[in-house]
Amino acid sequence: MSTRRILVVDDEESICLAMKDYLEHGGFDVDSAHELEEAEALLAPGRYAVVIADLRLSARDAAGGLRLLRRVRETCPGTRTVLLTAYGSPEAEAEAKRMGVDALLAKAAGLREVAGVVRGLLSHARA
Repeated sequence: MSTRRILVVDDEESICLAMKDYLEHGGFDVDSAHELEEAEALLAPGRYAVVIADLRLSARDAAGGLRLLRRVRETCPGTRTVLLTAYGSPEAEAEAKRMGVDALLAKAAGLREVAGVVRGLLSHARA
């Protein structure tokens, strides 16, 4: 697995582009997807060190990001996971923790904070 390869999944193209640009300038190799099916097609064991997903991947899909990260946990157990949300709820947070999501960040988190979380996850081996 490339320790510098990241998948960013968000239905807002501007967020994907900004995150991709920032993380690539930080030395990461970044792919992005705008919907669940596109992200699932990119997933393969060992392909990504980190997957960052928005909780809501469309107006119709309030928890697509959780489903994606559940699939990552099942099929790519060495991949670290970050859930972004602007619509956090106690239920979503509890489910993310129960699933073993590595980090939960408010979508308002700055790019610098997201990159710092990614670097922190990659510097510590999964228990």
